[in-house]
Amino acid sequence: MSFQEPKLKQKMSSGKLDKKNSFDHIGPVHLTKVDWQSMDHRRSIAASLVQSAYVLEHDRQENRQGSEALAPQWWDFFNFHLLYPLIDSNDSSIFGAVFEFKAFNYYQTRNIPRYVIAFRGTTMKKHCVAQDLRLDLNIIKHGLHQSTRFGVAMQAVQSMVSAVGPNNVWLAGHSLGSSIAMLVGKNMAKMGNYMESYLFNTPFIAAPIEKIPSEKVKRGARFAGSLVKAGLTVAMKGSKENRSPDDMFTALATWVPKLFVNPADHICCEYIGYFEHRDRMEYLGVSGIERLATQTSVTGLLKSAIGRESEVIHVVPSAHMTINRSPSTTFMEAHGLQQWLRDDLHLQSKVYQYRL
Repeated sequence: MSFQEPKLKQKMSSGKLDKKNSFDHIGPVHLTKVDWQSMDHRRSIAASLVQSAYVLEHDRQENRQGSEALAPQWWDFFNFHLLYPLIDSNDSSIFGAVFEFKAFNYYQTRNIPRYVIAFRGTTMKKHCVAQDLRLDLNIIKHGLHQSTRFGVAMQAVQSMVSAVGPNNVWLAGHSLGSSIAMLVGKNMAKMGNYMESYLFNTPFIAAPIEKIPSEKVKRGARFAGSLVKAGLTVAMKGSKENRSPDDMFTALATWVPKLFVNPADHICCEYIGYFEHRDRMEYLGVSGIERLATQTSVTGLLKSAIGRESEVIHVVPSAHMTINRSPSTTFMEAHGLQQWLRDDLHLQSKVYQYRL
């Protein structure tokens, strides 16, 4: 399905164009016709709706309203409209939004979502940066599931899925927002609701072994890490929290979120090694060790050992991973959402399906 998009107006704020938030300057304006069968087009649309969440918060803080608001460009171009924003009660910031496709038709819906729920990442804007950084710290401590923001996100997704079913709802997020989407998606999958998910630069909380230049050293470090985690898992297997360590992990295997990573981004690059190492361990005939090791992190195991509740977000059995091999000049470029809006990327994709 395709459609011709309306011409966008230039939006001004205080007499000055905000190019960093303007769809005309950084958006995928090349997508005047959308091919919903194209993974590249769906990626760009999902990233644009995540960008909408960023710009909604920037509009709020800059008091841009009506014709001056920049956010509507990001969803109008793709024939969506804003159903409602998601608000963090701790700082009143907009951290996400629910979008509805205007031309949704049950008989022409292949690859077209009826709703998209998108979550922004950390922004350095003064009225929300403190709360964003606290949540970043919660990711490191595996405690994001206890946050108010996650609770609001989970409630919105459950409500929408209950109304229209998981096949009609997409999840999307970037960085911190991608962690929220990942955590929501995992919880929904545990209940048998497998949602199409577009996760950009999701934090992987581990040492960035992928950045080590020597392949031999990288493989040795990962193998040693697997032995440590597998050993800890076996040692704790009799505890209440770990009677069936494989159950929850295998319950997620059918869910295959779409992960978008950049090897120059130390925040998410370890996903590359995480999945490649698992394949290598299976090839070497020691998949049993990795089967235990891949399900958790050392921090998560240690917290469980002292009776502390944790949720290791980055651990996921299956994924459709897309790597941006295009050169990045800075870390901010490698971690940024804007890279996924472009149409000139050197991308490599592979599906990793966990074997039950």
